[in-house]
Amino acid sequence: MQQNTNKMRFIIESRDKKSSARTGIIHTDHGDIKTPIFMPVGTVGSVKAVHINDLERQVKAQIILGNTYHLYLRPGLEVLEAAGGLHKFNGWSRPILTDSGGFQVFSLSGIRKIKPEEGVWFQSHIDGSRHLFSPEKVIDIQRIIGSDIMMAFDECPPYPCTYEYARKSLDITLGWLRRCWARYKETEPKYGHSQTLFPIVQGSVFKDLRSKSVEEITKLDCEGIAIGGIAVGEPIDMMYEMADYCCQILPQDKPRYLMGVGTPADILENIALGVDMFDCVMPTRNGRNANIFTWEGMMNMRNEKWKFDFSPIDANSDLEADRIYSRAYLRHLYAANEILGPMIGSLHNLHFYLELVGTARRKIEEGTFSEWKNEIVPKLKRKL
Repeated sequence: MQQNTNKMRFIIESRDKKSSARTGIIHTDHGDIKTPIFMPVGTVGSVKAVHINDLERQVKAQIILGNTYHLYLRPGLEVLEAAGGLHKFNGWSRPILTDSGGFQVFSLSGIRKIKPEEGVWFQSHIDGSRHLFSPEKVIDIQRIIGSDIMMAFDECPPYPCTYEYARKSLDITLGWLRRCWARYKETEPKYGHSQTLFPIVQGSVFKDLRSKSVEEITKLDCEGIAIGGIAVGEPIDMMYEMADYCCQILPQDKPRYLMGVGTPADILENIALGVDMFDCVMPTRNGRNANIFTWEGMMNMRNEKWKFDFSPIDANSDLEADRIYSRAYLRHLYAANEILGPMIGSLHNLHFYLELVGTARRKIEEGTFSEWKNEIVPKLKRKL
């Protein structure tokens, strides 16, 4: 098969005059991504409780995530390779980003062992079998998955941690990055579309370590950069401070992906700092647990107050489910443990998140983003 050698391209289209917010377009072989963007999380190749058609036509998702660790364990590389990659396996025709599995390995602290010269040995959470993730293997797995954007393998330090721990962790991450980059350069895409590799800025809450991370990353000819190790338990103000600092020292001409963030308010605040890409399990996780995001705040649909509220979930929404189902009916579904409840909740929340970043994009283009953000953020934080 003739390999497509086109690279991912990022074009900045407009900037906010009162903040660092900007809009842009990421061009990939599977379609364009308009930034700022939220990426629904499809850990095992599916966004929980949401059909592919609904993701594309109702949520209007432009890119989704898969996870290297989970897809490696199940369905496994043999299945994915035989299918021709994740796009053909799950039927999603637009861009896919894959996390490297670094955060999942971090979360398995009791059943993993880091050996910098090798990688990470870990036990499967499914059957206890033992596996090694090396930087090279993580790249090979993502080549088989066929994601448009691959992530470098990193070691994610916990919060809080000592400066010495964070320094050693960063040294490991930078060593693994060099090996990931070498493997990325010496291998080619398997399925005829280009793939790009994003390095990950680490360094915990220490600015000199974040600076060192950015300095080493910018020596590479990478096409985008992720900010990791944020939203792992640090105070919210510190999360904003670290994101702001990273955005100030990162290259202006590359998309910035803030990993694992966050609430609607967090997303708008970080857009103002200059972040372009976001992902988080929150919209689907909260949707499964009866928490619904709205422009006026978050509704707990198990509350008694919705029992006789026969108004639509959101009469102003262009999502069909928001208009045809009432709040009382949605509360009933959750109370009855009916599977339709989490399905509607997840669909609604994902639609809201994409509407949120889409509105932010429009406000940046209009030159009114900062005023709009300052007005809407307090409302988003309310519990109704």
